[in-house]
Amino acid sequence: MVACLSRSPAVFSTLPRPPASRRRRAMAAKCSTSGLTEQHKLPVLLFDVMDTIVRDPFYHDIPDFFQMSMKELLENKHPTAWAEFEKGLIDENELAKKFFKDGRPFDLEGLKQCMLRGYSYVDGIEELLHSLKRNNYELHAFTNYPIWYKMIEEKLQLSKYLSWTFCSCIIGKRKPAPEFYMEVLHHLGVEPASCIFIDDRMANVEAAVNAGMFGLQFRNADTLKQELSSLGVEVVNLDKS
Repeated sequence: MVACLSRSPAVFSTLPRPPASRRRRAMAAKCSTSGLTEQHKLPVLLFDVMDTIVRDPFYHDIPDFFQMSMKELLENKHPTAWAEFEKGLIDENELAKKFFKDGRPFDLEGLKQCMLRGYSYVDGIEELLHSLKRNNYELHAFTNYPIWYKMIEEKLQLSKYLSWTFCSCIIGKRKPAPEFYMEVLHHLGVEPASCIFIDDRMANVEAAVNAGMFGLQFRNADTLKQELSSLGVEVVNLDKS
């Protein structure tokens, strides 16, 4: 499967940014991260979070929490409840009421603690994020996730490296909906070809390419580093001190 998808040559060093009046719209304080300035160089890097930056407990730990196989869990959970939660349409208490098709009760706090224990950086990715940040690239999360992204932030402090700007529960949209990508581009105020989008799911990568961005399917940190380097992104190793 092709990991790097694009529509035009990578010439980020020569691409001008639009006027400042187009570059930023005010975002809620909960979306912003200190340290982001107008002086970052292109391209803008847009990262999916789960199973790209952070290990996703849903697939690794939650079946065991419910004492089910993944197949059983998928068969018994409500078909839209989690997506509604990710879009901010329902809160966690409403999620608990409709997580399963049959409405069976479960330990919501226990589930949250299981998720929290399972969050960890994907191997090698924190070092790469650190390098990109130190090389003055602008990094944003562009992810489908509910308000529980705050638990990830509390444990792993992703905001050291990127902004949680484009989280589905804040924007009210989910990948791969084209309007989510358009919202991102509208907020950033850059040309689509000035963005590189990284996600482990090819459907989301293809949607980014359809929006005019460069798309990389995440496989592992070493491969991503090579692919970013091939697109002209500086990913030299830097001391974390």
